[in-house]
Amino acid sequence: MNALLLLLICSGGYLIAYHTYGRFLAGKIFGLDRNAVVPAKELEDGIDYVPSRKGIIFGHHFTSIAGTGPIVGPAIGIIWGWVPAILWVFFGSILMGAVHDFGALVVSLRNQGKSLSEVASKYINARVRFIFFAVVFLTIMIVIAIFGVVISAVFTTFPSAVVPVWLQIPIAVLLGRAIYRKGYGVVPATAVAVAAMYGTIAIGTWVPVELGTVLGFPATGFWVIVLLIYAWVASTLSVKTLLQPRDYINAWQLFVAMLLLAGGTAVASLTQGLVMVAPAVNSTLPANTPSIWPFMFVIIACGAISGFHSLVASGTTPKQISREPDAHFVGYGSMLLESLLAVLVLICVGAGIGMALDLGDGTRLVGSAAWEHYYGSWIGAKGLADKIAPVVQGAANLMATLGVPAAIGVTVMGVFIASFAGTTLDTAVRLQRYVVSELASDLSFPFMANRWSATTFAVVTAAALAFATGADGTGAMTLWPLFGIANQLLAALALLVVTIYLKRRGGLHYLVTAIPCLFMLLITNWAMVESELNFVAGGNWLLVVIGAVIFALALWMTVEAFIAFLSIPRILKAPAESKATA
Repeated sequence: MNALLLLLICSGGYLIAYHTYGRFLAGKIFGLDRNAVVPAKELEDGIDYVPSRKGIIFGHHFTSIAGTGPIVGPAIGIIWGWVPAILWVFFGSILMGAVHDFGALVVSLRNQGKSLSEVASKYINARVRFIFFAVVFLTIMIVIAIFGVVISAVFTTFPSAVVPVWLQIPIAVLLGRAIYRKGYGVVPATAVAVAAMYGTIAIGTWVPVELGTVLGFPATGFWVIVLLIYAWVASTLSVKTLLQPRDYINAWQLFVAMLLLAGGTAVASLTQGLVMVAPAVNSTLPANTPSIWPFMFVIIACGAISGFHSLVASGTTPKQISREPDAHFVGYGSMLLESLLAVLVLICVGAGIGMALDLGDGTRLVGSAAWEHYYGSWIGAKGLADKIAPVVQGAANLMATLGVPAAIGVTVMGVFIASFAGTTLDTAVRLQRYVVSELASDLSFPFMANRWSATTFAVVTAAALAFATGADGTGAMTLWPLFGIANQLLAALALLVVTIYLKRRGGLHYLVTAIPCLFMLLITNWAMVESELNFVAGGNWLLVVIGAVIFALALWMTVEAFIAFLSIPRILKAPAESKATA
């Protein structure tokens, strides 16, 4: 199939979905009210609760949920064929992922910006609060540790990305000061910041930073320590100081990168007849490749639906929304844009790599031979660098049609991946701080409820996981086989909470989340059972134990929620929502 035609069909479909199903959800299902008092104004504190412009909070939310998920997941998932991957990404995002994100955001908005753990306690029962807390804490701890490793691996693989990624921090801080303290216009300040950011990419290409052993730590271990220290500092600052402006300029970085990829797809399609060289449905899967059912649906997560999104949607974002109607644009719209990014990634790995692949020994592969070079064996078992290599190669090929030098193209993608992993790391640490603070308050441990103690606990536990297997800081990768399933199981549980919320509001509105919830519960539990059997067969007892704990907690919460769901018709009046809906 022609790559440009595929891109146009998907892009048009997302626009239609936003203006039809998205508006239906906003108006008929959730009834967004522009006059409602939102948490950012009701509880404004200048640190976490900060009313923000719709465009700025979109940038924060989008870059926080995107991370490397819509890059790595599709890059692996295409091994089953580009047709099933595209179908899952397209329809999954419209009917499940965007509904999941939007629903979690609205429910949190109407409950003082509290996490879904607290909301679950209110709408289901108190026991569920601690079950959800446990699942969320374990998931975020893995996210923090893994994304530290991801960024470290990118720095090691793409040393030209180091300087641009770190220089984004002073650029973001200066942007925040220019807008919030000096009163400069958003448009000119953004233009200067984005231009400066791309200027650093050129500098990084000329001045790559390659590290060996530092203070007795391998390069990856050293970078993990530096990144965790940075995340501690960043997550204790006001969102206006670093979080918002950095996420905002990273969003513009993504917009530019997506435009380059889309432009490259258009030029290559019109001049070279760019087509998908990956098989439509792969009937000759490499050895050890798991079955498409259920594993494609947990491997391709962020481009279709991801549980981590519900943590952002009920964590940092609802504390910054200025008006309820903005939730449509931020919650539903950002998920569709992320899904479009996943489509572009599928085009990179399904068509772009077929344009040319030089092996360095004088051999040049094109077409399906280039695709087979990467996907002739089970890519899911390879290292992170091998997983993102086809994306970078395909993207560089597409950008080359626009006159972007190969070295610059590689740096752009390296910075792109590291930056988005960095924004997710920042947000994840802040979210873990919220989780620890809320739980400490519930248990009357005030010394753990302040932002410094809670953040320290979040960072130290992630560091313990990262360095559990040695000084290289890659300990979290031991749990990588569980990460995708735990993440998607969290999405099912988040949909469960939103379904209970909608059921309490009356009518059949709950079906828009109940149906995706049932699908995700089926898929993730199926994947968990198969994985547990594989872990037992392989003697991976750590994964067996942690997987069993997560599975048991999720099953317990599902039973509690089902009982609450059946009891709702006997409840005369649902619990009152916060003043945000008064």
